[in-house]
Amino acid sequence: MGILVMIGSVFALSGCLGPVSLQHAVIGYDRAVSRIQWELLLLNIARLGDGLPVHFTVTSSIAATFDYRTSLAVGGIYNDTPGYFAPSFNVGVTAAENPTLSIVPMQGREFTERVLAPTDEAKFEFLVFQGSPIDMVMRLMADGIEVQTPEGRFERFILNWPSHPREYEELRRIALQLAWLNASRQLFVGRLSFLDTTVAALGGPPPADEIRNAVEKNYRWRRAAAPGIYDLEHRVAGRVAITNYDPRGLTDVERAELNAKAASNPGNFVLLDIRPGHPGGDWPLFGALKLRSFNQMLDFVAEGTGEVREYAVAKDPRTGNVGLNPPQTLAIDIGESAPPEDFPNAQYRGRYYSVANTPWDRKAFGLLYQLFQVTVTDVSQVGVPITISK
Repeated sequence: MGILVMIGSVFALSGCLGPVSLQHAVIGYDRAVSRIQWELLLLNIARLGDGLPVHFTVTSSIAATFDYRTSLAVGGIYNDTPGYFAPSFNVGVTAAENPTLSIVPMQGREFTERVLAPTDEAKFEFLVFQGSPIDMVMRLMADGIEVQTPEGRFERFILNWPSHPREYEELRRIALQLAWLNASRQLFVGRLSFLDTTVAALGGPPPADEIRNAVEKNYRWRRAAAPGIYDLEHRVAGRVAITNYDPRGLTDVERAELNAKAASNPGNFVLLDIRPGHPGGDWPLFGALKLRSFNQMLDFVAEGTGEVREYAVAKDPRTGNVGLNPPQTLAIDIGESAPPEDFPNAQYRGRYYSVANTPWDRKAFGLLYQLFQVTVTDVSQVGVPITISK
C-alpha cells in the first residue's frame, strides 16, 4: 500500500512540475528577448555617438523542448536476527529544456527600407492616436518643418537639430504650441477623408453588373439632379493632416483640395495647417513635418551624448500652459558602474549606457522601442536565418 501511495505522489509531483517550468521558461524568454532589444537600441546609440554604423539582429523564433522525467527506486534491508524487513524508497523528478534560438541580421534591402528609409506618415499618426505626446513624437521623429505658402509653395525650412539654434528653438516652440492645442482638445490629427466623384452621362441607369462591380470595389452610382447624369462616388482616405480645426467641417471639394496639397509632398511629410480664426490661430502656420528615418532618430539621440546637445527652450508667449518640457528628447546617462538591473542599459567599451531615470525619458525610450518594432524586418519572410542551439 505504501508503494502505491509513493508512486501516485511521484506522478502528481511531475504533473505539477511541468506547467510551472513551462510558465517560468516562457516568461524568462520574453524578458530575455525584450532586454536584448533594449540593449540593441542603446548599443546602436553608443555606436553612433562613437562615429560607427548601426547594426540590428532580430530574434525570429524560440523553440524549446521540455523533458520531464520521474524515477522511483524501491529497496530494503532484511535482518534475520530480529526478524524484520526495513523498506527504503528513492524518488526522483527531473526537468530539462533544450532551447533553439533563430536570429536574423538586418541587412540589404530590408535594412535600407526599415532603418535607412524615411518614416512614413502613418506611423506618426498611429503614435499620436495611441496617446503619445505630440511634442515628444515631433521632437524624436521630425527632421524639421517645411514652411509653405497657402498655395503649397516652399518658403523655408526649420531644422530640428541643436547645431542650428534659431531653427531648433523655433521648432521646439511650435511643438509646445501643438501640444497645448492637443491637450485642450483643439488639435486634429488624422487622414483627410472625402468623396471622389466622377460625372458620367448615360442613356439610362447603369447596368446591374456595373452596379455590382462598383459595390465590390467600394464605389457607388448615384443619380444626379440633371437627367441622364450619374455620379460614380468613391470614399478616399487621403493623407495625414495636423489642423487646429475639424476637417469634417469642410466640404468634400475643400478636403480634396487640401489633400492634393498634402499629396504633392513625399510620404514622409505630414501636412500642417494652423489657420487664423481657430484656437491657436494667432500663430498661423502652413507647411509639413518632414519625418526622419529610424537611423536618424538614433543619431539625433546619440548627438545628445556628445558635445552638441539639446538645451532648454521656453514656450512662446502665445502658448498656454504646457506639461513637461525637458531639455533633451531622450537623455542617456553614461557611467562607469552598472545601473539598477531594471533600468534599460547596455555596456559599450567599458561604460554603461542607460536611460535617464525620469518619467519623460522612460516614456521617450518606450516610444523609440515602439518605432523599432514597426521598422524591424518581417522575419517570417526571411529564408535563411542563423540558428543557435544550446
